Amino acid sequence: MIVEFDPAKDAANVEKHGISLARAADLVPLSFVEDLRFGEPRYRLYGLIDGLPHCLAATDRGQAMRAISLRRAHAKEMRRYVR
Repeated sequence: MIVEFDPAKDAANVEKHGISLARAADLVPLSFVEDLRFGEPRYRLYGLIDGLPHCLAATDRGQAMRAISLRRAHAKEMRRYVR
C-alpha cells in the first residue's frame, strides 16, 4: 500500500502521538469505520503495528492512502470496533 502524508503533519503527529505517519504502511487492519463528517470520505482503521493496537485516520487518494493521523488505540475503541 502506498501511503502519502504532509511532512509538517507528520512532524506534528510524532510530537503529539510519538509515531510517524509513515508507519501507517505497517498497520495490519482489523476493522474500519467510514467517517463522512469532513466533506470527503475518511476512514478510521483499527489494527496492529508491532502487535500493539493503533488507530489510523486516512482518506483514499486513488492509488495511495493519505494518512491524516496515527495513534495508539484505546482498549475501549478496540472492543467497540474490532470483533
